[in-house]
Amino acid sequence: MKQLTIVIFAKAPVAGFAKTRLIPALGSAGAARLARRMLDATLRAAVAAEVGSVELCVTPDPAAFDWSTLLGIIRAPSVMVSGQGGGDLGARLARVARRITYANRATLLIGTDCPGLGSSVLCAAAAALEANDAVLVPSLDGGYVLLGLNRYHASLFRGVSWGTATVAAATSARLDALGWTTCRLPALRDIDEPNDLPAVPKGWLDGR
Repeated sequence: MKQLTIVIFAKAPVAGFAKTRLIPALGSAGAARLARRMLDATLRAAVAAEVGSVELCVTPDPAAFDWSTLLGIIRAPSVMVSGQGGGDLGARLARVARRITYANRATLLIGTDCPGLGSSVLCAAAAALEANDAVLVPSLDGGYVLLGLNRYHASLFRGVSWGTATVAAATSARLDALGWTTCRLPALRDIDEPNDLPAVPKGWLDGR
């Protein structure tokens, strides 16, 4: 099996910058606190899965936020921190996916918005890549919370209506059009809108 890299796409958990759609319900500081907890949980899950290396791909530039403090909390000095660079989400995902797969590594591309994306799901996705070209974990709102790839193709990232309910279906159709074998795992809920807040784990909203 190829060596694998879990890439976590993350925004700095700063008030007014992270989880802005939750600000009406939580306020800017509360939304930032929740973003921090979700990022911390995602990092912990990725490290605990022990399926490969972990890369935190961030915006803004790593020099603009003290990511080392967050990494120190989970005692994961081996986590690589990189910048997402410019362009829309598709361009940023494509840049990382191309870099890693062209280095003959597999990758799991994930965000920080899904509390259910724990180490067991990451292990299942990694195992699926042993026998498939791709693995997809949809979100209940029509996006996806994980895309795993053994190969790269630009069509997976170009012309996608990011942030809409068609993202997972469009990506799945493109994988099929490429003739790639794809494992589709059960959908999970991500936390984007105020009506998603009841699904936040107990205690994560404390202190608001």
